[in-house]
Amino acid sequence: MSDLTLAVDIGGTKFAAGLVEPDGQVVAAERVATPQGADAETLWRTLTVLLDRLDAPAALAGVGIGCGGPMTWPEGEVSPLNMGGWRGFPLRARLAARFPGVPVRIHNDAICLAVAEHWRGAGRGSAAMLGMVVSTGVGGGLILGGRLIDGGTGNAGHIGHVVVDPEGPPCGCGGNGCLEAIARGPGLAAWALAQGWSPGEAVTEGDLYREEGTATARRLAADAAAGDPTALAAMARAGRALGIAIASAVNLCDLDLVTVGGGLSQAGDLLFGPLEEALREHTRMGFAGRVRVVPAALGQDAGLVGAAALVIAGDSYWSPSRQSLPRRVAQSGTSLRSRRRP
Repeated sequence: MSDLTLAVDIGGTKFAAGLVEPDGQVVAAERVATPQGADAETLWRTLTVLLDRLDAPAALAGVGIGCGGPMTWPEGEVSPLNMGGWRGFPLRARLAARFPGVPVRIHNDAICLAVAEHWRGAGRGSAAMLGMVVSTGVGGGLILGGRLIDGGTGNAGHIGHVVVDPEGPPCGCGGNGCLEAIARGPGLAAWALAQGWSPGEAVTEGDLYREEGTATARRLAADAAAGDPTALAAMARAGRALGIAIASAVNLCDLDLVTVGGGLSQAGDLLFGPLEEALREHTRMGFAGRVRVVPAALGQDAGLVGAAALVIAGDSYWSPSRQSLPRRVAQSGTSLRSRRRP
């Protein structure tokens, strides 16, 4: 049997697949743009073609998958909010049928990014860490006692829906003032446009990672760096919201470290300055003051590394006993709204 693990990273922008060695090194990888508006089987064929291009060995150590939610966990029937073609799609079962006889494990893509940073990135050695991603959405994964914390439905660490402003903008989950509603890239750009921001020239960075239009978070960060006052105000708004949410997590979970990745995190001090200021305002107890907030260290392979860790480092990042528990569904915003009392 090969000691390589097949890692799959499913996102609204790209599909990625890679072969990962036991030490976390990605030795081969393939990527393809996610087909927009595609139906279920078109999305599946896109993934199978990608896997064929990767030419994985017949005998693998296992398969690890990171995919946007919601999903049933650990069964792995996925309904990514940014891929309407997959609703209750049996992604884990399909991949298990293609790669029989080896463990096939799946988790939320943001959790996989957090796992990657703890295993091989900026969070190495931390026993109490929150790994965050700030991009088209805001997600995270929680490590306590050196182990991934899953929660009752696999959604522990969902920092994007911590409320930072009860009177704030509506969120896709059905609430108001969630961190994600304020700090996610598209929402932040929309806020800046409403304040009169006029974007500069479009910024592109490779075909697979190109953002649509010019009014993007990446463009907003570039304009803030150039001194645009509205763009600066937008970055400060996002930074403060992040700092308040992180403070709540630190006070609740006694964290040592928080890593922040994703496109918006590349703004540097424009984001991390206001973040630190708000964080220190709201972490006044002695134990909370020790927390450090740092940029994520891993690059575009982080999702693959974290997915592979579900197999390679399962003692820390996978709870096999949960597979025998009753079926749990990670709720979407629509499902949560439907459960509310009138």
